[in-house]
Amino acid sequence: MKYILKEIFSTIVIFLVMFLVILGVYKYIAEPFIVDGASMEYTLRSGERLWMLKLNNIDRFDVVIFPAPSDEEKLYVKRVIGVPGDTIAYENGELILNGEAMNEPYLAQKESEFDGNFTYDFTLEEITGEITVPEGKLFVMGDNRRNSLDGRRFGFIDADDVLGEADFIHWPLNEFGLLDKYELSEDGTEIVAR
Repeated sequence: MKYILKEIFSTIVIFLVMFLVILGVYKYIAEPFIVDGASMEYTLRSGERLWMLKLNNIDRFDVVIFPAPSDEEKLYVKRVIGVPGDTIAYENGELILNGEAMNEPYLAQKESEFDGNFTYDFTLEEITGEITVPEGKLFVMGDNRRNSLDGRRFGFIDADDVLGEADFIHWPLNEFGLLDKYELSEDGTEIVAR
């Protein structure tokens, strides 16, 4: 009888430890997320399931998840276009980041479906009243520029509100793998794959 009680206790302890480890991973390291909507096509599609990593440092061109500014129960997934100190404008549909014209490679597939400018022209100052992205803020946009409720409507988001970085698609299986990552080149003149 002692042996059976010891085995039962041991099994309960193992399951409890496993539960606490999984809970810790979800709370502090990574969490699953389901894409809802078309604002990030074709980088992400509605219904795709992915893991968001919570420990990553967020940088320009990362795809991030954060509470919707108008409804904190809803989560948005968007791409970071500007970090503190950046100036942002679109001229003739082209990103002007810190005075440099940039080709946005993550837009190519969706952009090819449209005639004219895929991203309508604006300046950061027209939208937010600020010339540069303020400290502690981020400017985000969806990759489906013609169908995205993003920073062009709600302005900046607080960097502290970002829940994690979209990192790894695990469903559907034909999309299984890491998201493509981008960064600013060392000379600050183009967006390059990481």
